[in-house]
Amino acid sequence: MAFGDALNAQIGQEFGASQQYVAIAVSYDAQTLPQLAAHFYRQAVEERNHAMMMVQYLLDADLPVAIPGVAAPQVAFADVVEPVQLALDQERRVTAQITELVRGAREDGDFVGEQFLHWFLQEQREEISSMSALLQVVERSRDNVMLIEDYLARESSGAANPLGTGAPPAAGGAL
Repeated sequence: MAFGDALNAQIGQEFGASQQYVAIAVSYDAQTLPQLAAHFYRQAVEERNHAMMMVQYLLDADLPVAIPGVAAPQVAFADVVEPVQLALDQERRVTAQITELVRGAREDGDFVGEQFLHWFLQEQREEISSMSALLQVVERSRDNVMLIEDYLARESSGAANPLGTGAPPAAGGAL
């Protein structure tokens, strides 16, 4: 698959991840867990921004942009832990997808495309690390969800720009 086609497919994966995070956030919001809800609403916006960065790259590279549809997200969860496990699994899957994009760009000799993706690899390492930590907290605190809320309130105070320095531009601007 050509790099542009593969990147278009990844745009769908990023929008799908965004939708899944919205569904997780809504589930926590319905349980009156505002810190968990806010965390996943932010994650949803971040994934949307990732998709839009890829759109901007394709526009800048004068490649066709084809926004694919996405599958419906999971909306029902057995307990407070399941959504975070789902999110971690999703981040691991996206990391593998980005790794394959890098491999494809390299094999195609598209070094500009490969360089563009390096930021995403670093971002995925950070996402897996933070989601793994959250999962540990949620597993330990499943019987007292207010401990999870306290943890997130402490961890998210004074949070920096979620896209970080050196992030690629997003089509239409990052939210």
